[in-house]
Amino acid sequence: MEKRFNQSVFEELKSLLQDRVTSETNIRNEHGVGFSYHACTPPDCVVFPLNTQEVSEIVKICARYSTPIIPFGAGTSVEGHILALEGGVCIDLSKMNQIIEISADDMYVTVESGVTRNQIDEALEGSGFCFPIGPGVNATLGGMASTRASGTNAVRYGTMKDNVLTLKAVLPNGEIIQTGSKAKKSSAGYDLTRLLIGAEGTLGIITELTLKLHSYPEAIYAAVCSFPSVELAVNTAIKTIQRGIPISKIELLDDAMMRAINLYSALGYAEKPTLFLEFAGSEIELKEQIKKVEEITQQHEVLEFLWETSEENRKKLWRARTDAAPASVALREGGKLMSTDVCVPISKLAKCIVDTQIDIKESNILAPILGHVGDGNFHLTIVVSADDADEFERAKALNERLVTRALEMGGTCTGEHGIGVGKLHYMKAEHGEALNLMWTIKKAIDPQNIMNPGKLLPKINH
Repeated sequence: MEKRFNQSVFEELKSLLQDRVTSETNIRNEHGVGFSYHACTPPDCVVFPLNTQEVSEIVKICARYSTPIIPFGAGTSVEGHILALEGGVCIDLSKMNQIIEISADDMYVTVESGVTRNQIDEALEGSGFCFPIGPGVNATLGGMASTRASGTNAVRYGTMKDNVLTLKAVLPNGEIIQTGSKAKKSSAGYDLTRLLIGAEGTLGIITELTLKLHSYPEAIYAAVCSFPSVELAVNTAIKTIQRGIPISKIELLDDAMMRAINLYSALGYAEKPTLFLEFAGSEIELKEQIKKVEEITQQHEVLEFLWETSEENRKKLWRARTDAAPASVALREGGKLMSTDVCVPISKLAKCIVDTQIDIKESNILAPILGHVGDGNFHLTIVVSADDADEFERAKALNERLVTRALEMGGTCTGEHGIGVGKLHYMKAEHGEALNLMWTIKKAIDPQNIMNPGKLLPKINH
């Protein structure tokens, strides 16, 4: 794509921000690649605002020169969301990391968008509340909202779209807007909050969020259950959800992924298709939940049902699950991660995963599977050689078959990774004519196409 950058932009930004703007090559390169297989595509410069007003001034300068803007949080996205495809200015929001207010009475927390997932956990420690949404990396809250992130707790607490009450954002003309309210619900006008959540920075820059808090459970138990096959493990998860058991987490790891985490995290679990489960609530509630789930696992030929009751062991278990991606990469020296995900109706999940395992074997690709199977979402952590062009093409073909299968089953090309550039060409197949409406919204809000251009929306004939 043609680059759009005017040196006058850098000079005006330098005047505004002094040493908080840089065109240093190393810093530019750090901001031109995420946790993805896409080649580094750096911006022309990087800026580090301290507040919403500064973001507004930066955007106004860029708008005057039609200069592309790429928002940046922690750089943990996997589908190329932060690539500067047309050059421009990367706005790094990491210095906007203040927790503004924690309201125990109304059960919300207001944060700047650069606050990280781990930071909010630390701030809520001992408060009796938690913010349960979290991907497997220490992402920023602004980035999580922009990609509509979820994570292991989504089966019980929903995703980011369900847990953001209100947000502050800077539009492509530099205007600052506040969406929503701190009330639990509203019928007032368009839902602009959810329009910006999942927009991947293509409509504006989220600078502040008010998030729902949830009461920290009285008791938490975790369990590890292994099965003879992936199909039996997945059907256990499906039956658990269909019976309405309010389980907090239900994660699938296939035998290849279990081998990866055993090696990486020094664990000794059976290297069989496995469910990691977590139960949360009162002691009385948990006893009933556990009894029902144990019955379901027995009906599906469970091989082993291990309890991890101590907090230390439970944290070790979920740390191993969080480290699944680096654990997969560690299986192969010099390997590079090509992570992908889909989400399907839970009734189709077992077949989708089993058919995908056949594809993996036929492709001769290393691709451990893990999934938030309680909501029909699973991931392939494909590990390829950076120097093997043929293997890379086979990996892309594997991803193509996975997404096509998910769409044919009434699912989506991504459950939580987002579109970025990696899944652009699936948007037409998934959304059809609705894609025209998305472009209408984009053009109305961002007529110069300066907000993260080349992401989320593929070019279509109008």
